[in-house]
Amino acid sequence: MPTLKVTQTKSANGAKKNQRETLRTLGLKRIGDVVEKDDRPEFRGMVNTVIHLVSVEEVD
Repeated sequence: MPTLKVTQTKSANGAKKNQRETLRTLGLKRIGDVVEKDDRPEFRGMVNTVIHLVSVEEVD
């Protein structure tokens, strides 16, 4: 199953509360943090919520 490599590139300061909580749920705490998640619809939805704060690449 492919995975998503999600890297936080911008600060959550000034972001909406639900966006800050989404970053925490993904496991991102600070700029530069990287997590790998399965490529599933629920994770895609979370990434789309904070797409302006993270960078995403697909890894096999």
